[in-house]
Amino acid sequence: MPKDWSSSVSAADAVDAATGAPDAGGVAAAIDLHVDVDTAEGRRVGLERALRAAIRGGRLAPGAALPSTRGLAADLGFARGTVTAAYDQLVAEGFLIARQGAATRVADLPGPAVPKTSHGAPETIAPRFDLRPGLPDVSAFPTAAWLRSTRRVLTTAAPLAVHGVGDPQGRLELRTALAEHLGRTRGVLTTPDRIVVTSGFYQSIALLASVLAEAGVRAVGMEDPGHNVYRDVIRRAGPAVVPLPVDAEGARFEPLADPALGAVVLTPAHQYPTGVPLRPGRRHRVCAWARASGALIVEDDYDGEFRYDRQPVGALQGMAPEHVAYCGSVSKTLGPGLRLAWLALPGHLVEPVVRAKHRADWHTQGLGQSVLADLLDRHDYERHVRAARLSYRRRREQLVRRFGTERAAFGREFRGVPAGLHVLMTLPPGGPDEDLVLARAAACGMALRGVRELWHGPAPEEGVLVGFAASPGHAWPGTLDALAKVLRAP
Repeated sequence: MPKDWSSSVSAADAVDAATGAPDAGGVAAAIDLHVDVDTAEGRRVGLERALRAAIRGGRLAPGAALPSTRGLAADLGFARGTVTAAYDQLVAEGFLIARQGAATRVADLPGPAVPKTSHGAPETIAPRFDLRPGLPDVSAFPTAAWLRSTRRVLTTAAPLAVHGVGDPQGRLELRTALAEHLGRTRGVLTTPDRIVVTSGFYQSIALLASVLAEAGVRAVGMEDPGHNVYRDVIRRAGPAVVPLPVDAEGARFEPLADPALGAVVLTPAHQYPTGVPLRPGRRHRVCAWARASGALIVEDDYDGEFRYDRQPVGALQGMAPEHVAYCGSVSKTLGPGLRLAWLALPGHLVEPVVRAKHRADWHTQGLGQSVLADLLDRHDYERHVRAARLSYRRRREQLVRRFGTERAAFGREFRGVPAGLHVLMTLPPGGPDEDLVLARAAACGMALRGVRELWHGPAPEEGVLVGFAASPGHAWPGTLDALAKVLRAP
């Protein structure tokens, strides 16, 4: 009767270690592999079929190392010659690659289609020309400083604590460092017990939306144009979204008269995507509304660290700390892959937000929190931000200079130039429209975002958001050349 053989090669390690057999420098001896073998037509044929299926299905990726023949044979209870014959057959067919003194590996065969993102682009392939807004140059990540801080954290008196179960509110050393840093650099009035560490701004807004919905808030105001992704987050939590039109002075607050409105989400330092700061008169008006109505202002300090041609714009939170939930993250300063963000909250919101965080994912990973705290304490974080600010300013100047003459020819307008990581370039009549620009960008491997989708309703104008930070510095001149071709007149 045929038998299914299931292998997990943990036993192979002991076999090779005991015999002292040479095994690709010990690499293959340390490899685990699960494989189901149907022996109806023989063990060798069954093993070949199982390995082919695993390779074709993508479970064994190109370049993946396989266990030694000795180890796999020991775990399956097969003769070593049977496994060797199966490996040899798959090498002959081109499924495996064998080199003397190295582990047998999976060949680079055409595999399953690359998963697509919601925008239709391969999510695992970096764009050839990266002009995405809101992303930093991760090639400039402060690796040396991060490694020094990591070593310090892992050699302190309590290094094991960062690997254990964490506090949903976040590690105390990071909350303490953030309270000092935010107060000194952004004018935020807070204390460590009012800060909650999250896994990114996306989670921060989701936590606040769930807490607002539980409190009975029926509607939330959001800037128009603005972050369409976060509009969806609010709606999924339950509240309706009310558009707050944006003009040259920031968000307009006529909709605040709606009694159903229990919160507003603002980017007061550098409005996304237009780049305008919220003017003082409107800052005072929205804070007075929040005090009188008991509503909440959610402040996304978008690009607050990056200003170039103007005086710093302080956080709105400092004007009404009991009515503003301040949101920040390292996504635009260090990199979005770190998944580290924070909320500085009014006192009455701390407990419900911590409960929501506990329900969402219990806690944010501890080691990164402690490393960031060390970077802040030693001011390595600020040194990195200052260096990045100089680099991004040079790129922004090159961008504006490059397209200054074309601006006169086609009536293009740059907005949001004094701060941030992108400029909004309008596309008026006389040049290519937004659809054509985005199609050209996609054809040459350029990541570029249009603005039409950022309006709550029909867009009154067309344009593109040109991010000048994500592209590595050495690639910036070539990226500008490619953008010039994409924007050329039809």
